[in-house]
Amino acid sequence: MTRFGYVMVTYFTTMGVVIASFVPVPVKLVWNASASAPIGLYEIEPAHHPAVTDLLAVRPPKPLADFMVERGYIGQGVPLMKRVMALPGQEVCRTGLHISVDGVPLGDALDRDRKGRPLPVWQGCRRIERGDLFLMNPDVRDSLDGRYFGPIPARGVIGRAIPLYTDEAGDGRFIWRAAVAVATPASSLTTASSRRTSCP
Repeated sequence: MTRFGYVMVTYFTTMGVVIASFVPVPVKLVWNASASAPIGLYEIEPAHHPAVTDLLAVRPPKPLADFMVERGYIGQGVPLMKRVMALPGQEVCRTGLHISVDGVPLGDALDRDRKGRPLPVWQGCRRIERGDLFLMNPDVRDSLDGRYFGPIPARGVIGRAIPLYTDEAGDGRFIWRAAVAVATPASSLTTASSRRTSCP
């Protein structure tokens, strides 16, 4: 990150704290340091009815969180930043390394992480149950997401992540309120999923 980036992040973080002290609903800010989503500062807004392709901040279930902390993927208490790729009623399949939702290919899983350690594996097709979500960042090849742990409970959702000041291109150039881009294969899911019932 450039010196300007550090200064601006400090400024906006401070301003967020100040603003939160004057408004009736606290402003939630999250700094994402994982390459699974653009690095930077996000505002978290309520997500009572998440939609396909929404970027969410999520607390993983304890067994998954413990595994990720033990491996050094995330720090203790750090939320995940993942996109909703399937809602209740939709079918998610993993065949070998290939992931699809309702027959639409979304990408592939990896056998091992960057340190050569085997990654979790599940196989077959699963219908997403009420109260669950399937999360995956299809445009990030090495994102640790539903490719490896399948659907997870929606109760872990903190909220929808809105970019405030993020490094969208991964080149150290931070921009203000970037447009949220979605990979093309994933965007084809939105029409069909709009007829589904989202999680409470």
